[in-house]
Amino acid sequence: MKQVDVAVGIIKRESQTYICKRPEDKHQGGLWEFPGGKIEVGESVAQALSRELHEEVAIRVHSTEEFMRIEHDYGDKHVCLHIHIVADFSGEPHGAEGQQGAWVDIAALNDYAFPEANVAIINKLLEQS
Repeated sequence: MKQVDVAVGIIKRESQTYICKRPEDKHQGGLWEFPGGKIEVGESVAQALSRELHEEVAIRVHSTEEFMRIEHDYGDKHVCLHIHIVADFSGEPHGAEGQQGAWVDIAALNDYAFPEANVAIINKLLEQS
C-alpha cells in the first residue's frame, strides 16, 4: 500500500481558519481541506509546509507550531498528516492554483465536508476554540 507523508497547515487568524476545496479530479476531490501537500524526499515538515503553502495559497510562512499527527488508511493509500498551526505568515491566502478557498469560523467547520482523516483535526480545533 502506498504511504504518503503530508504537511498540513492550519492557517489561523483570530477565530478563523483558511480552507480550500480539493479539485474534483484529485483523491478525495470535491471535499474541503486544510492546505498543504506531500513532503518530498529530503524535506523537513517545515520546509514542505512553507513550499506547499506558497505554491497553493500564496503565503510566506514565517513560523509554525506543531499541532498533531494523524495516520489514516483510505484503503488505496495510507496517509500520515503532519499538522502545524500557521499563525505567523505574510500575504493574503487565496487559491493560487485556481481552487476555491475561504476563511471560515472554526466553530463552523462541521458545516463543510472534509476527508475522513481531517475529522480529528476539526475536533481538536473545536475543543480548543
